[in-house]
Amino acid sequence: MIVDSLMTTRVVTVHLDDKLTKLQEIFINTRFHHVLVAENGRLRGVITDRDFFKAVSPYIGTPAETTHDTATINKKAHQVMSRNPVTIKAGSNIREAVSLIYQHGVTCLPILNDEDKIAGILTWRDVFRGLEARYNKPAAPEQKD
Repeated sequence: MIVDSLMTTRVVTVHLDDKLTKLQEIFINTRFHHVLVAENGRLRGVITDRDFFKAVSPYIGTPAETTHDTATINKKAHQVMSRNPVTIKAGSNIREAVSLIYQHGVTCLPILNDEDKIAGILTWRDVFRGLEARYNKPAAPEQKD
């Protein structure tokens, strides 16, 4: 099985200088947990929903919000992204992908094409979904002789 068969091709990207307010909209309004930071179609970093929530004050939008809290949501993507993310090439074996996820303790792998541009993303959820689909197929009916 290759990563292309399990990866998500509908990838959400932001630019290096996009404010975290843009990521807030993405994480609140979609079911995505990973956003890729790109420049000219090339991967520059990854921001997870956990990275976002660690970087932003929990007081945003509450009566307790201060100017310091507001400053956290005005940070830029490049300030909170994980740089030099672990990646894998399109066409790679899923076993290699699982090994990379496990070895590096990451929750996603950006998939790059031969030109090193973003082709998709593979998350641990995609891997489990693929395994579930593969191993939970109804058994073929027995043939009678």
